[in-house]
Amino acid sequence: MTRTSQLLHPQVQPVEPRHASTVLLLRDCADGNGFEVLMTRRSEQASFASSAYVFPGGGIEEQDATAAAHALARARAAQRQTPGALRVTQALAGLRETFEELGILLANDAAGRPVAPAEVAQLDRHAPLYEQCRARGWQLAVDQLWYLAHWTADRTLPKRFSVPFFVARMPEGQIPEADGTEQFEPTWIRPQDAVQRFEARTLSLLFPTLRTLQHLGRYANTDAVLAALQGEQPLWQSCPRTGFVDGREKRHMESDMAYGELELVCPDGQVSHHLDWQSERAVPLRRNLLRLTAPNPGTMTGPGTNSYLVGDAATGFIAIDPGPDEPAHLQRLFEAAGGDIRYIVCTHSHPDHSPGAAPLQAMVEQAGRARPPVMGLPSAPTARANSRFKPDITLRDGERIALAGQGPEGKTTHTLQAVFTPGHAANHLCFVLEEDGLLFSGDHILNGSTTIINPPDGNMLDYLDSLDRLDALCAAQDIEYILPAHGHVLGNARQAIARLKAHRLAREAKVLAAMRARPDGSIQDWVALAYADTPEALWPIAERSLLAHVERIQTLCLGG
Repeated sequence: MTRTSQLLHPQVQPVEPRHASTVLLLRDCADGNGFEVLMTRRSEQASFASSAYVFPGGGIEEQDATAAAHALARARAAQRQTPGALRVTQALAGLRETFEELGILLANDAAGRPVAPAEVAQLDRHAPLYEQCRARGWQLAVDQLWYLAHWTADRTLPKRFSVPFFVARMPEGQIPEADGTEQFEPTWIRPQDAVQRFEARTLSLLFPTLRTLQHLGRYANTDAVLAALQGEQPLWQSCPRTGFVDGREKRHMESDMAYGELELVCPDGQVSHHLDWQSERAVPLRRNLLRLTAPNPGTMTGPGTNSYLVGDAATGFIAIDPGPDEPAHLQRLFEAAGGDIRYIVCTHSHPDHSPGAAPLQAMVEQAGRARPPVMGLPSAPTARANSRFKPDITLRDGERIALAGQGPEGKTTHTLQAVFTPGHAANHLCFVLEEDGLLFSGDHILNGSTTIINPPDGNMLDYLDSLDRLDALCAAQDIEYILPAHGHVLGNARQAIARLKAHRLAREAKVLAAMRARPDGSIQDWVALAYADTPEALWPIAERSLLAHVERIQTLCLGG
């Protein structure tokens, strides 16, 4: 759900990507220390990625999709069962391009044996490959290719490709020889070494190549890579987005924390959004949405607490989570809204969220404007002393706060719906900007970390139930983006919620295992077991959430 009238940048139509295919040939190192991948250097005169080191491959051609070509393929059933046997077409193109560029061919003779290197060497690399294979009774070993990943180039590039990345073992005895026109210098290199050389600026790599090498570096050998691909599905599919970091362009995959924000601000891939954290200026996310981050970074707050301003000059603004009582931050919020703040809402009463509400309210009133009510839920008796909060107006679950005004494009409305989501705090609320399908999650959902559930005000049973409620709300209202109180905007809202819930339940399983392993153990004993994958310095913080998990486990057991 996107109101195009609220987008910051004019819409553009990305160039339609061309279809290509790439093959990563792998071989284990002779010394048993990992494996190597075959790469080549592109021509300095190439119109695309000149001088970069790449994996062999190229464009998919009509000949790759013909019935005659498919008849030459020895393929797995799963490859043939893709729509239009697309996976066979892609794999054939990758094999053909690898042969044309490097003289390497994965094929079997009429007896089903791998074609001998000497026979491969007799082929004419400038003549049609399929006709030569047919004349010899050879089959192309499509079944030796495994689907690793799929990359589609950035939306703003003038020349784009959509490319499946396949991996295969290097056929024994064959020696790569570059064609000398498109490809040069065939090079065997360990993925980790390639990444190190890129970081040392002695090896030029495209972003998809770099990220693929980084992923491959996690595996011990070729067998381990192929074992990970037996499900016949790519490990990732990505169309990167680019934003500015430290004044330089930086690409991001879907798994990167800033991806959702780039998608929200620049849906068509425009390279214009700055991702650096700072507290001096409000960051526009939409025409009707500004974020200003408080100068309170730390272990618990990440880059700082995000305050949001919803609205525009014609409607006035709603301030969400004014943050701590930090005069400079509140002054910036006031100025970013032109002083026209109509409502102040707090997601909950923690000291980095609500203390700024009353001072901001006074600032607006002192400027001669109507006193904006502070809205939210009062803190529960279980709240800590530094989290006491009493709003002017107590919001009910589902209650709406609306702004309306007459702007250049006619009447505009911005409506926030309050959603009761206890768990992180007993008085926690999330808010939905209904016209744009945006979820302001407070501390219930964060980007880059999981929130602390600290009993007695925090409750893990309530927290997970609230996650389920938010998931249902996202489905019902077509909500795609989550705007947290800490960190960048999250995209693919329901997937983010599902990942978070799975993480919580996986942690709970570890807590339960620790309790069973040490039934007479202390909280500290259980933390050491359940959070063994977490730096020990964070264990005191982890104790709070572990206690919340223990309470939930005990409640569920008693309930059963």
